[in-house]
Amino acid sequence: MLLYDLYRLIELAMTLLFWAIFLRAILSWVQPDPYNPIVRFLSRVTDPILLPLQRHLPSFGNIDISPFVAMLLIEAAKMLLPRLLFGTL
Repeated sequence: MLLYDLYRLIELAMTLLFWAIFLRAILSWVQPDPYNPIVRFLSRVTDPILLPLQRHLPSFGNIDISPFVAMLLIEAAKMLLPRLLFGTL
């Protein structure tokens, strides 16, 4: 039971991170005020994931694909998590 609760907590954290990255990507299209508390919160939460990806991914002009790659990695981790914790699909 404790392992299942841990799984649900990790899954929830990954889902929230997914949506934070999604919101940050959408907000980047409208040039939000960088001093807005919501924008600052999203940056603090997503920078540890996005900045390393931005350094390692190739440049495509002005298009930043790091949010897309991060969201794919989060979804892949969510699919692998039950297998790692429970040994099942």
